[in-house]
Amino acid sequence: MNRLILAVVLSMTLIGCTDKEVSPAKTTTGKPATADIQAGKAIAERDCKECHGLNGGGAAPAIPHLAAQRESYLLASLKAYKENKRTHAALRDMMGHLSEADLRNLAAHYASLPPVANIPIKNGQLVFPYERGKALAAACTQCHDEDGNSKIPGIPSLAGQQPLYFVAAIQEYLHAERKTAPMHAKLRRLDKLERESVALYFASQTPAQRAAPAVGDPAAGQPLSAVCGGCHGPQGVSTDATTPSLAGQDARYLADAIKAYRKTRKHEGMRHSIADLSDRDIENIAAFYTVQKSRPAEKGQTFIQDLAEKCNRCHSADADNPAMPVPKISGQDKDYLIMALRAYRDDRRESSMMHRMSLPYSDSIIESIAALYASQPAK
Repeated sequence: MNRLILAVVLSMTLIGCTDKEVSPAKTTTGKPATADIQAGKAIAERDCKECHGLNGGGAAPAIPHLAAQRESYLLASLKAYKENKRTHAALRDMMGHLSEADLRNLAAHYASLPPVANIPIKNGQLVFPYERGKALAAACTQCHDEDGNSKIPGIPSLAGQQPLYFVAAIQEYLHAERKTAPMHAKLRRLDKLERESVALYFASQTPAQRAAPAVGDPAAGQPLSAVCGGCHGPQGVSTDATTPSLAGQDARYLADAIKAYRKTRKHEGMRHSIADLSDRDIENIAAFYTVQKSRPAEKGQTFIQDLAEKCNRCHSADADNPAMPVPKISGQDKDYLIMALRAYRDDRRESSMMHRMSLPYSDSIIESIAALYASQPAK
């Protein structure tokens, strides 16, 4: 049991940033303490090999590789349990039986091991959400056109739409909270990651500039739109991933959607905002937003690569900073990376830095960034 608990301790240490600097341990003479790698090896062989093997590699999915990990990070993480800074009663108790020297020796042992060879990707190619979404979006072209700029009156344009709002809208169609069409049956075939991927694809398309509609007066709608701008952004271009952009939208669809909040759509804020608007007012507002120029909400074509560049500032093999220990993640177990990133996003693991960075990301983004790093050679 002790071996299993310690293996879990080491599993929980990996992947995470700390906002606090960590000072190196010192002896009574004031000099930095040195680690005994052989003593650390003995502890690892006694207590850790069932989950991490003799080579420091995770024995099953979601168990992290510890071999070649930064010594400063492993030590800081183990000490966090010992000092009751990470919450887990069993782990804190286990750490209480290990001395400072034991932790230092154990961290040094794993850091001294050669990296674990990663498993090659199937078919030798990563598929990111944008590419997956593009392939799935082919089923939507009959109504919404290939790039999401609908040309059919009453059918919404999807190009440039905010992705989290898009996913929420799909859920409303599936739950019959919006007026459905036969084509919406296709949505039931998509799992959560596929819906997020389609949303990212359409969010990354450029909305077309629309002419003034036959119904409604854009000039008359402009002053009336003031009540909408606080949520939907200047000229209807939203900067919030959960709030839809209205700019460049089909006028008939937009007017019908606004009117639907009077009776069928559930949103108290919207219902209150439109309570005093006449049908003519709504048509004018819709006309105003239709002629506004919009833009893509995301840059899905390079999203994962751009995100990786941000991650590399702290997590690349060349970014070691002993005063701010963070883990290397190239070659790490994919399932463990997914689990850790979700924990930060959902505020189940403490780190204000990682929480702020991971908060906007959907599961499809997290799985893709995890797959990218898991496919890279460990260093």
